[in-house]
Amino acid sequence: MMFTGLIAELGEVTAITRGETSAVFSIDSPALISEIKLGDSVAVNGVCLTATSLSSTGFTADVMVQTLSLTSLTEIKVGSPVNLELAAQLNARMGGHMVQGHVDGVATVVGLTPGEKWAQFDIKVPEHLIKYIVNQGSICLDGVSLTVGEISDANNQLTVWLIPETLERTNLSTKKPGDLINIEVDVLAKYVERLLAKGNN
Repeated sequence: MMFTGLIAELGEVTAITRGETSAVFSIDSPALISEIKLGDSVAVNGVCLTATSLSSTGFTADVMVQTLSLTSLTEIKVGSPVNLELAAQLNARMGGHMVQGHVDGVATVVGLTPGEKWAQFDIKVPEHLIKYIVNQGSICLDGVSLTVGEISDANNQLTVWLIPETLERTNLSTKKPGDLINIEVDVLAKYVERLLAKGNN
């Protein structure tokens, strides 16, 4: 499954039913629901989930406990805004970058600083992921495809710049210092690393 990191709708969590091994999220998505079929993959804050039931205005998705523990979905509450994207179609123009919906880790928001024409968004990245990130490279934060503006290797921190449209169409505008955010690094970097490692054996 592949996504592009271009958010199609800002949905809202309307109910959460928690069980021992999974949770069921009910998500309101009135703009996208006509395009969603039972069993379709939907990226929710960058996590690839499956639509398990449909209503006239939204869908439900089962989330395994392991997924909750490894992603920022563990912080989701009823009323939380969530970034939604349907799987990419190969017959359409591809924007963003290649996103799998497989979260590599959870970063921590350091700050969101408004500017005159854009906002500075700083996050602290898990140390084991910083090596996959390059200046002007692609990064996926809560399902949003962004371009890396600055990297501080010493602090395991990166900066991206958010234009008003991104702030309006995604949940990134609601983030506060200390919030968790899903991060997916560019899969090409991981392939290159593995090829080099296997080539030395």
